Amino acid sequence: MLKFLPFLLLLLYGLVMYWFSSWRTRQELDQRSSPLADARLRKVTDRFAAAVGVDRILVHIYEIEPVNGLAAPDGRIFITRGFYNKYRQGEVTAEEMASVIAHELGHVALGHTRKRMIDFSGTNAIRMALATIFNRFLPGLGVIVANFITSLLMARLSRDDEYEADAYASALLVKAGIGTAPQKSLFRKLDKLVGMGGGTPAWLMSHPKSEERIRAIEENEARWRLSPEA
Repeated sequence: MLKFLPFLLLLLYGLVMYWFSSWRTRQELDQRSSPLADARLRKVTDRFAAAVGVDRILVHIYEIEPVNGLAAPDGRIFITRGFYNKYRQGEVTAEEMASVIAHELGHVALGHTRKRMIDFSGTNAIRMALATIFNRFLPGLGVIVANFITSLLMARLSRDDEYEADAYASALLVKAGIGTAPQKSLFRKLDKLVGMGGGTPAWLMSHPKSEERIRAIEENEARWRLSPEA
């Protein structure tokens, strides 16, 4: 048992760090957000609510400029002020914005916020263990190598979560009578909206490339059409 103690301590440290990070995020969101009050978006979120059998889906505006949506560790859904402004300016339609909300609902419904705690804690323990090992052979470079390896692992886990949330969003959009066209059209304009370049290798990105996400959605649609239960 004692030989596993260092690893268990590293895992515990990761859990504590994740809890502290989540607490800080919750405080930040509480201080800088408010419920979304938009009649057009309320209509589409009400369709989601009817599709999943709840009274209402509450969305919040997070008062920051970067274009993004997020699911908080406590299950709340947020879109940023910057993203909402793109919608108000006509660069994003109500249905496209709804696809973002559906995606974040997917993260909550699929337990990704809880899963990230485990992923973060585990990879943090792995990072420290690898740094200790590599420092024996590469003094001064072990931490860099360990960080690189665990960053690749976290990016892969994050991309898997994104594909799963996309699939959930597609199914919800179809069930709500909206369809996946807005989801795909948003991805086609997403890089421009967030100001991303195309130079980052896919295996270093926490989110899949937009064209890969569209392809995955279309592959899901093809499988659904062929499924006897569709």
